[in-house]
Amino acid sequence: MKANKFLLTLLLTVNINYMQAQPAAKEDTMNTTARLIQYDVKPAQLEAFKKAVAAYVLHSLRLESNILSEAYYEEDKPSVIWIIERWRSRKAVDDASAGQPFKAITSLAENALVSPPATFYVKDLEPLSKADWRRQPAAGDTPLTIMLFVDSKAGTAEHFKKVYHSAMPQFRSEPGVINYQLSQLENDSTQFVTYEKFRNEAAFQYHLSFPPIQPVIGYLNTSIKKQPFQTGLHRLIAFAYYNHP
Repeated sequence: MKANKFLLTLLLTVNINYMQAQPAAKEDTMNTTARLIQYDVKPAQLEAFKKAVAAYVLHSLRLESNILSEAYYEEDKPSVIWIIERWRSRKAVDDASAGQPFKAITSLAENALVSPPATFYVKDLEPLSKADWRRQPAAGDTPLTIMLFVDSKAGTAEHFKKVYHSAMPQFRSEPGVINYQLSQLENDSTQFVTYEKFRNEAAFQYHLSFPPIQPVIGYLNTSIKKQPFQTGLHRLIAFAYYNHP
């Protein structure tokens, strides 16, 4: 009996020490699927379309498998609508697309759009947690989200990724930055898109003069297929997002 009791105590002690030695469980970001959808909406259909998109976003945010769901219009062309979303898996995206809220958008799109929607599936290169993705502006902020599509010249994509990887911690530490991400298109490894959410216009202008961005600007001025690089830039204003009524 004493031997058995000693063995049991030893096993429990080893197990406890093993558990304590393990790193804290981290949120799984490896299989995250990100989708961007662009809609060019006819002006007469815009309000109804925005309502359907907002309903889908707010529905998505209540699902456990959702990480991020937002809807935007372009600042210089409000009839261009974007859905930006991230999910735990591709299956979660497909399930959301099969649901009634997304079907309502698809139904409206048959007659409401100037041209077919553009859908981009992307892979995030600098993973963020769900809590980070859902970080929101402070009271009084007038947030601005910037997306920049980058089509890199052959042989330069890896260099672009390294430049951004080096600068990303500094970008994310800027006082005016809410979120910052670099993603790569799933179907074309030479194409990228940045997601940059700022507290206000002043924060964005500060970022453009922030010293760590200079290597990025240098790359954009020399190593992308179409110049000027600003033609791929989209200034976005959110109308449906986390914690929005």
